Amino acid sequence: MHVLRKRRWAVGSLFFISGLYFSSWASRIPDFQKSFNLSEGQLGTLLLGLPTGSLIALPLAAWAVYKFGSKVVILLGITFYMLALILLGLAGSSIQLAFFVVGFGLMGNLMNISLNTQAIDIEDGYGRSIMNSFHGLWSLAGFTGAGVGALMVYLGWDPFFHYLLVAAIGLIVVFIAASFLRPENQNSGQSNQLVFKRPDPLLLRIGLVGFCGMLCEGCMFDWSGVFFSKVVQVAPTMVPLGFFAFMGAMASGRFLADKISNSLGKIAVLQISGAMISAGLIISTLFPNLWSAIFGFSLVGLGTASVIPLSYSIAGRSSNYPPSIAIAMVSTLSFFGFLVGPPLIGFIAEIFNLKISFLLIAVMGSLIGLLVSIRQQVFAVGIKS
Repeated sequence: MHVLRKRRWAVGSLFFISGLYFSSWASRIPDFQKSFNLSEGQLGTLLLGLPTGSLIALPLAAWAVYKFGSKVVILLGITFYMLALILLGLAGSSIQLAFFVVGFGLMGNLMNISLNTQAIDIEDGYGRSIMNSFHGLWSLAGFTGAGVGALMVYLGWDPFFHYLLVAAIGLIVVFIAASFLRPENQNSGQSNQLVFKRPDPLLLRIGLVGFCGMLCEGCMFDWSGVFFSKVVQVAPTMVPLGFFAFMGAMASGRFLADKISNSLGKIAVLQISGAMISAGLIISTLFPNLWSAIFGFSLVGLGTASVIPLSYSIAGRSSNYPPSIAIAMVSTLSFFGFLVGPPLIGFIAEIFNLKISFLLIAVMGSLIGLLVSIRQQVFAVGIKS
């Protein structure tokens, strides 16, 4: 157990570094927009490189982890993720930046699949749910990266030197953590080929759960500020409060969720999560004042906290696929929710209004509870500790 605990801290530190790299990039996006004189539309087009790279990485990551083992992929992935971050700071044109953003997105999702595969192995060793705590560290890194980014902007540091500092910190962490990662045996035969198959009933169901969860997350990331500005109608200085309430609740919820999952079970937690998402959005929409909206957004944050970590945890125990491929399948389905959600909200708001759009997200929360409540025998393998 002592060795297992060290492995947990090592993998957890890599989740944190992965999140720190991502948030470090995100914290300087306004600087890149200003440096390259990008319009809102041009910036939006450039940012599409991130999900493009992530989608490219999904089959590649599944194959690489299955063939070489998650330890090898983690160490190579975090090294190239670090280099990709530094290259972003060196971009001399918007074309170069767009190219580097695709590579950054690719390496980020390579880390996502390989780290979650390693985390599932550690969770199996513990014999209880610990996946949420890993994702909680990633969320905590988001706050840390945003804070460091704000400090770098205040000090007038160029993004390159900012990223170089963050990369150096990551390099130290990787050097310490590397020896605690578990080596895995290489596979042969079919594992040497990229084979696309239809997900089994477990992966299809939990992939749809992840789709709903990521749709909710994506909408809250992109539209929470607009909701507070146009629906709650707070002063400009108060607009970020909705996003901070959501993110703060999601991060803290991930550190609490494992204990609740071990007590109530994963299915029960997903049912509660769906109910909290729905309730939080309904409260925010029907009672659009500052405090009720903050309370509602906090409920949504707590609700979304466990959806993806538990989805990966359940998927990694598929009896038909190795963990890396199972996680990649679920991640693919989930990721489409993250992609289609924000623009869908915009289209519906254009036709009706933003309140109707947010009520759609509430429906997605209810659907999470429904998907895990009907024919629960589908989850028989995935919910075993």
